[in-house]
Amino acid sequence: MKIVLFYEQKDFTPVQQKQLSAVADVIYLESPLERPIEYFVNLAKDADVIGLDPDNVGGFEGANNKVTRILEQLPNLKGVALSTTSFGWIDREYCRKRNIDVTNIPGYSRESVAEHTLGLLLCLAKRILITDRKTQKGQYKMELGFELKGKTLGIIGIGNIGSRLAQLAQGIGMNVIAYNRTPTQVNDATMKSFDAVLNESDAIAFHVTHEDANMNMIKKEQLALMKNNVIIVNTADRGVIDETAMAEALKSGKVYGYAYEGGDLDHSPLTNIENAIGLKGFGWYTYESMKNLMQIWVDSLVALAKKQPINVIN
Repeated sequence: MKIVLFYEQKDFTPVQQKQLSAVADVIYLESPLERPIEYFVNLAKDADVIGLDPDNVGGFEGANNKVTRILEQLPNLKGVALSTTSFGWIDREYCRKRNIDVTNIPGYSRESVAEHTLGLLLCLAKRILITDRKTQKGQYKMELGFELKGKTLGIIGIGNIGSRLAQLAQGIGMNVIAYNRTPTQVNDATMKSFDAVLNESDAIAFHVTHEDANMNMIKKEQLALMKNNVIIVNTADRGVIDETAMAEALKSGKVYGYAYEGGDLDHSPLTNIENAIGLKGFGWYTYESMKNLMQIWVDSLVALAKKQPINVIN
């Protein structure tokens, strides 16, 4: 059994390295630089299991095609362990056809991303980041914000992260409503229809999964259903929202502020719009979540090597 990790050895603890070497021969990436496809194919040409991290294969927005081209040249492959909760950057249908198990890392950053989202909601409501950016340019002025207490937060996608955000939002006095594509019930939010959440919310947070069914969920028509001066945080996937429609809504004042994460922040209809806060994704990057991530990843790799996969997503 051979495991090849597109990740550096130094990021695994000695105990984790021992866990892996107990079930397979293990090869690690020499450095975290993005490499050509041929490099990865040569590294993993006879691998049974590989561990994939998106940063080394094109990032969330560019990995899908590159990963498939790599997998096509790995004839012995039986399992792929992703280093992320998100799985839209791998072609699951291709893997399914080849009987390759694909696993992800559920729940590792629940607290980190929920806190991050609440922080962004506060930043939008109080114009904190906008004020800081103006101050750094020597253009400081008073920005009139509003309080979140007593306002309604709508959560689209009430899974691990969304349900924790609901608890945090209630803690600062917000009313919480939610919509989930798969019917569910949670203790900390009132479940409503998709349109009702859009229509009744003063603030909206997106925590849907990274997959085709959720892309372009919010277009011009859905933005029109929202309250005037709504604030929106999208830490799920920028493809969930039509950015051209969002740019128009921000410029018109329909949307008070929009915070989102992405790779390329320089080529978008949102670029240079003051109340569009574009950030590189880092909400998950805390000591606690990284510790969780690495252990769940190792457990998934070991399970794949033993042909007893866990956290399977295809």
